[in-house]
Amino acid sequence: MARSKKGRAVSGWVVIDKPAGITSTSVVNKVKWAFQAQKAGHAGTLDPAATGVLAVALGEATKTVPYITDALKAYRFMVRLGVTTTTDDAEGEPLASFDARPEDAAIATALAPFRGEIMQVPPQFSAVKVEGERAYDLAREGVEMDLAARPLWVESLEMIARPDADHVELEMVCGKGGYVRSIARDLGAALGCGGHVEWLRRVWSGPFEADKGVSLDEIERLARSEDIDALLLPLELGLADLPELPATPEGAARLKNGNPGMVIASGVEFGETAWASYQGKPVAVGSYQSGELHPSRVFNL
Repeated sequence: MARSKKGRAVSGWVVIDKPAGITSTSVVNKVKWAFQAQKAGHAGTLDPAATGVLAVALGEATKTVPYITDALKAYRFMVRLGVTTTTDDAEGEPLASFDARPEDAAIATALAPFRGEIMQVPPQFSAVKVEGERAYDLAREGVEMDLAARPLWVESLEMIARPDADHVELEMVCGKGGYVRSIARDLGAALGCGGHVEWLRRVWSGPFEADKGVSLDEIERLARSEDIDALLLPLELGLADLPELPATPEGAARLKNGNPGMVIASGVEFGETAWASYQGKPVAVGSYQSGELHPSRVFNL
C-alpha cells in the first residue's frame, strides 16, 4: 500500500531576498515548513554570507529548477584589494597582504579577460566534490587541493564604483556554475595586489529579482496561515526561457500520461526544448518533434 505524502500539495515559486548569515538549505527548510509543502528545492546556492535572490520551488515547480539553474544570473559585489584570504571572502583568515593599489584604468583593463567563455578554478572552500567529498570539508581539515578549472560564460563584468583605493564594486552577469569569489581572487592576482569578496548580492536570477523578493520575516509572519499562498508565483515562471506550445485536447491527455502529444507550434525547431500548456496550465516540458512534444517532465496539477 502506497504511503501518503505529508504536507500540502502546493506548487509554485517563492522568491526570497536572502539575508546574510543563513544557509540556502536553511531558507528552503523554513519556506517548506511555512507552506506545509510536500516538496521543496532551490535554484542555485548562495553562500551563507551572501544576500539576494534565492528562488525556492515548491511541489511541481521543483521539476522546473534545472531551467532556472541554467539561466543567466547577475551579481553585485565588493572586492577588497590588497588582502587574500583562505576562503576568498571576508569569512576567511588572511593569507597575504600587498601594498600596491591599481588605478581605475588598470582595473578596467584587467576585467577584459574575465568576459566571455572563461576557465575558472573553484575556491578551496566550495561545494565541488573531490573523490566523493566536498572541497570545503577537506579544506577545513587543512587539505590543499588542485581543483580543475571549469568553463564559465560571463555575459558582462563591469566596474560600478571605486569607493576608495582599497575597494572596487563590480557587477557580473554569468551563466551556471560561476564563483564570484574566484573572480575576486583571480582579478586580485592579475592586478598584483590580491583580493577577496567583502560582500556579495545576487541581484537577479533568470526571471526573479531580489528587489521583488520576500523577506524571511514575512515568511515567518504568515507561516501556516491562509494568507501565505498569496506569496506564491506561478510554476511556469521557471520555464520563462522556453517556448510555450498550446496542446490540443487529445495532445494534453496523452502528455499527462507521459506520452508524446500533439501541440500547436510555430517558430520552434526540431529537437528544441519547450513546454506544453492546456487551458492556461502547464502540462509538460520536453522535446518538440514533428508536431508533438515528447515529454521529459509531466506536471501533476
